[in-house]
Amino acid sequence: MKKIHPEFAYQSRELAIQIEDTLGDPPDRKNYARVIKSLIEEFARGSEIDDINLLSFALVDHLKFDDPAGLLTQSDHYDKGEAVLGMVSCRDETAAQALHKVSQNNPQLARRAIITAFLFKHPKRWSEEDHTLESLQKSEGGDDEDEDQLTHGHDIEHLFDSDGGEHA
Repeated sequence: MKKIHPEFAYQSRELAIQIEDTLGDPPDRKNYARVIKSLIEEFARGSEIDDINLLSFALVDHLKFDDPAGLLTQSDHYDKGEAVLGMVSCRDETAAQALHKVSQNNPQLARRAIITAFLFKHPKRWSEEDHTLESLQKSEGGDDEDEDQLTHGHDIEHLFDSDGGEHA
């Protein structure tokens, strides 16, 4: 399982939420299709919507990922990386036109949206870095939990002075 850049993990989760919210409960596939069509047409006209989530949302169902290993490798870096346009193809002509237009005007936006869509479609291929406090403490080389845990009968007299008060 490949570790990916945390921002890609975030964008992938956001894409899932946006799809779920757009579909609604119960799912309204006609409304979803209208929203996707509208977004693709906007991007194909050259609209300068600078939003990774909207572009990946518009393209996710139209992209065919021709080089999954290459896309996974590119997910290490969010702000820099190689062009990934050659690693995908589009099933829909208007979606292909939209992706081409965005990649000409804003290649990093296109790169990030493609990788985000790929990660959304293939969640079992990656994991994000664990930034929890517990994980960070373990990575610092010490698991001091044993020192902080007292057991029944543990000698704690050294914590108090001779008058019975706590040390300051």
